[in-house]
Amino acid sequence: MGLTGNIASGKSSVARLLAAHGVRVIDADVLAREAVGPHSPALARIIERWGHDVVGADGALDRAALRALVFEDRSELDALNAIVHPEVRRRRDALLGAARRAGERMVVCDIPLLYEAGLESDVDVVILVDAPQDVRLERLLRDRQLSRAEATAMIAAQMPSARKRARADYVIDNSGSLDALEAHVNEMWSAISARAGVTSA
Repeated sequence: MGLTGNIASGKSSVARLLAAHGVRVIDADVLAREAVGPHSPALARIIERWGHDVVGADGALDRAALRALVFEDRSELDALNAIVHPEVRRRRDALLGAARRAGERMVVCDIPLLYEAGLESDVDVVILVDAPQDVRLERLLRDRQLSRAEATAMIAAQMPSARKRARADYVIDNSGSLDALEAHVNEMWSAISARAGVTSA
């Protein structure tokens, strides 16, 4: 299954709720951080393109510095994705292989840019987490201490959620409370489990 949602939609909260049902969640953001770790080939390519100013004193990628360079320029963002995405896919495929060997029938791949990267055909079911854009903007300002310009640029860099809604198998609205979100997730999980012939937890 592919779990996706635009920035600040609450996708991570849904991933945690799904994990509570006992399903393995493979998080693309975690894989991306691992892919650009200190001394990694991907980080070396990033430094080659954008210079040493995107690396902190500890040798780790300075995400804020890199974000400032790429999010306002589509070609630069595409160049970054071309470096990171293949390594993330390799790591995800390895984890999926391990899950299959362990006999796990259902695995959730948490992929923020599932549609942007053209990965929807790689999964059997797509779950989209969504919330109105003004709600997502306020969450970014509140939770990530971004400027309004930075938050707006990050939202604009992704495909509009309306286009994703039309293509998703399940849409979870996350404009309300955590209790409401949990109820939506439980209902969806029961439906997916029944569809797959798996007893839901």
